[in-house]
Amino acid sequence: MGAGQPNILFIMSDDHASQAISCYNKRLIDTPDIDRIANEGIRFDNVYCTNALCAPSRATILTGKYSHINGVRGLSDKFDGQQQTFPKLLQQNGYETAIVGKWHLGHGGNSDPTGFDYWNVFPGQGKYYNPNMIEMGKQMTVEGYATDVITDYALNWLNSRNKEQPFMMMVHHKAPHRPWQPPEKYVTLFEDMEIEEPVTFHDDYQNRAQAAMMADMRIEDLTENDIKGTPPENLSLQQLKKWKYQRYIKDYLRCVVSIDDNVGRLLNYLDEQNLSENTVVIYTSDQGFFLGEHGWYDKRFMFEESLRMPFVMRYPKEIQPESTSSEMVINNDFAPTILDYARVKFDKTMQGESIRPIAKGAAPANWRESIYYRYWEHLTTHNVVAHYGIRTDKYKLIYYYGDPLDVKGAVPKKVRPEWELFDLEQDPLELRNIYNDPFYINIVKELKQELRRLRVKYQDTV
Repeated sequence: MGAGQPNILFIMSDDHASQAISCYNKRLIDTPDIDRIANEGIRFDNVYCTNALCAPSRATILTGKYSHINGVRGLSDKFDGQQQTFPKLLQQNGYETAIVGKWHLGHGGNSDPTGFDYWNVFPGQGKYYNPNMIEMGKQMTVEGYATDVITDYALNWLNSRNKEQPFMMMVHHKAPHRPWQPPEKYVTLFEDMEIEEPVTFHDDYQNRAQAAMMADMRIEDLTENDIKGTPPENLSLQQLKKWKYQRYIKDYLRCVVSIDDNVGRLLNYLDEQNLSENTVVIYTSDQGFFLGEHGWYDKRFMFEESLRMPFVMRYPKEIQPESTSSEMVINNDFAPTILDYARVKFDKTMQGESIRPIAKGAAPANWRESIYYRYWEHLTTHNVVAHYGIRTDKYKLIYYYGDPLDVKGAVPKKVRPEWELFDLEQDPLELRNIYNDPFYINIVKELKQELRRLRVKYQDTV
C-alpha cells in the first residue's frame, strides 16, 4: 500500500433526502448505520448539488466539473469517459478501483465506466427486483433485491481484491429512486402508523414565481404505479392527497431502511477485516428530494430540499467523532477531496476544492461564502423551468430564464423570465418571494454581482 494512502469507500444512494436520515432529522426514520458514520466522523450540514438531477450530479462527482464543462447537462446526455476523472487518477497512482450499482451515464463506446479495474453496473435506471447488470461489458440478470445485490457484489470484490494495494470502491444504490419498491421483508413496515406531513405540505405557491405553480410533481400527480394501487372511491381531493402521500412516503422509507441495513454490512466488513482505521468512508446521495415539502416529490428546483445533499464521512486517523460542519460545500468538491486523502494531485480542470481541512476542524480562511447552481432541462419531465441562481448563508436568488432555445428573445408568456429572492433567516421554508420588496433592493444588487462573478469563475456565461 502506498505510503499514507488510505482505502476509500464511497457509498451513494439515489434521491436520498437528508430529511430521511436520522442524524440530520429524526422526524421520519431511524438510520443507525448511516448515523454511525456521522457519529464516528463528521456530518456536513450545508452540502449542495450544482444541478439537481441524477446523471448530471454523477458526472460532476466523477469529474469535479460543472455540467456545462463535463457535458452532462440533462438525462439524455451521455458521459464522455475520455475526460479526466478522480477514479482514473487514483488508478494511475497505485489504487485498485471498482464501481458497483447505478451508473446512469450511458453505455457503449466512451460512456462505459472508465478508470475502474472492476465495474458491474445497471443499464439505465436499473430494476429493484432481479436486476439486469453489465459486468465488465457482459450483460446478465441477477436474482435478488437491488440494494442487497449491489452490496453482495461489493463485498465479493473487496474479498477478492489485491490486498497489496489501497482500494477505492464506489457503491451506488438505485434506492430510494422512483418507483420506490421495497424488499419483500419490509413491504408492511410502517403499515400501522401515519407518517407526519411536512409543514409546507399544503403550499399554495402564492407569493412565488409562476415556475412553482407550473411544476407537475405534486403529490396529486403520483400515478397508480407509484402508489402501488387504486385509491379508495369517494375521497375528497384533500383526502386523496393525504392517502397518496402515505403510500408514497412509506415505500420511500422502506427503501431507505434497506439501504441502511446494507451500509451496516459494509461497515461490519471493514471492522472484521481490521480496515476501519485506514479507510475513508463517505455516505451521500446524488442530490436531495422533496418528501412532500411544498406538496411535491422529485427534485430539480433550487429549493432547499432538492438542493441540499446528505454527506457524512469517517476517517478515524484524522476526523474527530461527532464532528459537524456548516461550511458551504458543493458536489464539485468530492473529487478533489478524495484525491487529497489519496495524496494525489487533482486535475487543474476540476472546479471544486478539497474539504479535508474542514473535516480536520480547520476551514481555510478564504473558504467560499456562496454557491452557484444551474438546472438545464427546460419544461421536460415534471415541467420545471430552466433556472440558475446563487445561495449564500442568508439569501437565495433564483433566475428562471424562460425558453433558452428562443434565440430571438420572444419568450412564450407561460415561461417568461422571473426572479425569486428568499431571505433564508426570516423565511427558511422559502414561502415568500421578496425580489420586488424595496427593502432588499441593495441585497439584490449585491447578489446579482456575486452571481455574475461565479458565472465567470465557472465559465458559464451563456
